[in-house]
Amino acid sequence: MSGDGSLATIRRGLRATPEIFTGLWLTLLLAVFAAGGRIVVPMATRYTVDHGLTDTGAVLGAVSVAALVVVVAGVCSWAMNTRLVRASETALAALRVRAFDHIHRLSSLTRHRERRGSLVARVSSDVDIITQFTQAGGVTLLISLLQMGIATVVMVWYSWVLAFVVLGCFVPAALLMRAAQRRVAARYRQLRRDVGELYGVLGEAASGAVTVRSYGAGELSQRRLDDAVDTVRRSQTAALPPLAVGFSLGELVAGVSTAAVVVCGLVMSTSGYRDGAWVGWFGTISLGELLAFVLLITFFSRPIQQSVEILNEAQNAVAGWRRVLEILDTPADDGEPEEPEPLPPGPLAVEARDVEYTYPTGPRVLHGVSVDIPAGAHVAVVGATGSGKSTFAKLLTRQLVPERGGILLNGVALGRVAPESLYGRVAIVPQDCFLFDTTIEENLRLARPDSTDDDLLDALADLDLTGWLASLPDGLRTRVGLRGEELSAGERQLVALVRTYLVRPDLLILDEATSAVDPATDVRLQRALRRVTGDRTTITIAHRMATAETADRVLVFHSGRIVEQGHHRDLVALDGVYAGLHRAWTALKADPV
Repeated sequence: MSGDGSLATIRRGLRATPEIFTGLWLTLLLAVFAAGGRIVVPMATRYTVDHGLTDTGAVLGAVSVAALVVVVAGVCSWAMNTRLVRASETALAALRVRAFDHIHRLSSLTRHRERRGSLVARVSSDVDIITQFTQAGGVTLLISLLQMGIATVVMVWYSWVLAFVVLGCFVPAALLMRAAQRRVAARYRQLRRDVGELYGVLGEAASGAVTVRSYGAGELSQRRLDDAVDTVRRSQTAALPPLAVGFSLGELVAGVSTAAVVVCGLVMSTSGYRDGAWVGWFGTISLGELLAFVLLITFFSRPIQQSVEILNEAQNAVAGWRRVLEILDTPADDGEPEEPEPLPPGPLAVEARDVEYTYPTGPRVLHGVSVDIPAGAHVAVVGATGSGKSTFAKLLTRQLVPERGGILLNGVALGRVAPESLYGRVAIVPQDCFLFDTTIEENLRLARPDSTDDDLLDALADLDLTGWLASLPDGLRTRVGLRGEELSAGERQLVALVRTYLVRPDLLILDEATSAVDPATDVRLQRALRRVTGDRTTITIAHRMATAETADRVLVFHSGRIVEQGHHRDLVALDGVYAGLHRAWTALKADPV
């Protein structure tokens, strides 16, 4: 994708936005009338000079017809612009939706490799650049190309010799301008990348403001931001020299071609009048045709000069289009399987068969992990940091795809389960529960958009959280703040648990929170957890041994392998890895200092 030329990118971009072709034939017809109407002025000038200077009626007739055509052309131009704006807005809105939907379907690893701000830039500022071009520069470019084509036909009709003179001046300049545009294209590709990086730095600076203040790192953060801004400035400036070359060539050739046409035309017209008619290969030209020709050069050269600036915008838009298409080209890890299979109803049994996984920039994390988890079992996964337990959880939810081996749910290969079926049956509650900057009510309805207030209140009552809800200032209408920062860490976990309870998953994966919570919230959390898990299959990434003590079975991860598994009491008696982890945790509880 990154190696595609501008035309290839535009073709692929148009295929990705088919809505833009709706009613295109009528829009193009209006564009032809809008462009052709402008050529009537030189033609009326030629007619008036050659046939109407002594005939007032003829002059008024020519001027009236020209005025009417110009008005009609203006109406056509307005209608064309309106249709093009509507079509482009519809198409690019659909492109944004497709890009956002695709980002949601990318693996967590793919999303983490790209800065969050850069992803936002691809579907916001990059699409905005495309929109601006299609609605402004694109319209002008379309009219300009049609106007140049019509002007060329009329010039050849008046005098093929002078038309050849004009084209002889502009063709070499067009070739030089094309070379300059290649440089502009390369530099605008870099500019869009740098803008994406700037968005990433801005996003980090905003979301990490508390951390920056806490560590007094304002100067460092400001320096990173200044560097990103300066990089964008340099990239923008680097695109100007080749752009200036193209614009200067347009100015130069317009002047040279006008002078050449005037000189050649005067020679032809005066020779013709002196001898009665021009004798030779080149024909003759009247004074009216010469004046019309000079005006036509303006209609021919002005679009070329405008095209330099338009092509500048076009290269910027193509660079933005390329970045959006790169997102759409990134394979999604949860695409529709070729032969999807439904999951049987009820709690899900989990089977892992020789699962291996390696992160792209690191060593192998999992080595031949095999385990059977019966339906309805409550399993705790323990291990030191970096042992592979979190990676195992991500593989179960298809956030990551095994490098080797496979995972089955009730005998169905995880990779063959349709996304909508998987997301309705498997849920994960991470350590850092994400909440949107809205009310508790709206955050809960993410799980079930059709839920009524009574449904939400019933779910809270089922989890024995009615008292907690009553303690909030506005109940369900309480706003949680950006990323839920108006709530405590434990309260965010409570909202996430209620949200999960509304989904009613058959396989629940809990990444147990490590942050300290007050005793009252901890009691609520544990009570809600017991009710959420119920008789469904539950796998808990346990950071506290208390969770492992009450589990049906414990899986002990060490260096990417399951080295022990069994009930808590049996593993303690074994005096292996688990017993060591349990002793360390017990000692820490007894003497937290």
